[in-house]
Amino acid sequence: MSAAKTKHSNGFVDLTVRPPRSPRVRLGGFVILARVLDKGRATLRGKNGEYNYNCPLDQHFLRYVGIDADGLLKQLSLDKGDGEILQWISANSTTKPHAWQISAWSAYHEQRGPTDLESRVFFNKYHKSVGPRREDISGWFDVLDLDDFVSFGGKP
Repeated sequence: MSAAKTKHSNGFVDLTVRPPRSPRVRLGGFVILARVLDKGRATLRGKNGEYNYNCPLDQHFLRYVGIDADGLLKQLSLDKGDGEILQWISANSTTKPHAWQISAWSAYHEQRGPTDLESRVFFNKYHKSVGPRREDISGWFDVLDLDDFVSFGGKP
């Protein structure tokens, strides 16, 4: 299916035919946000496939900006585009982070890996399931990008 048939003007992506945007993609300087929006829009249409809106990764973003997951989902249900959602987040954020704070937060998440024993066990099992021979997988974004790629037919 072509991108034109899977992506619509309001940003909806059918996650049964392609993955959401990488958590690395920045929107308003934020990592994770574009992926959250893709999953939320797909969830509203029952086209989220294996992707879960408001998962622990999404919650990192939502907590940081002080936005309620249900409130964001309501805004997405109004068919707002990414720019409109970004304006809504800016207006409704309880934390009001500055650009330099967003940049630092995003840089941290780009490098973040498992830090406690339970997370490391989960991460290693996840890594093993999608690309056991890949030596370049060290952080959460690495393993998510690889999983997205492999899930839609790519070879690890």
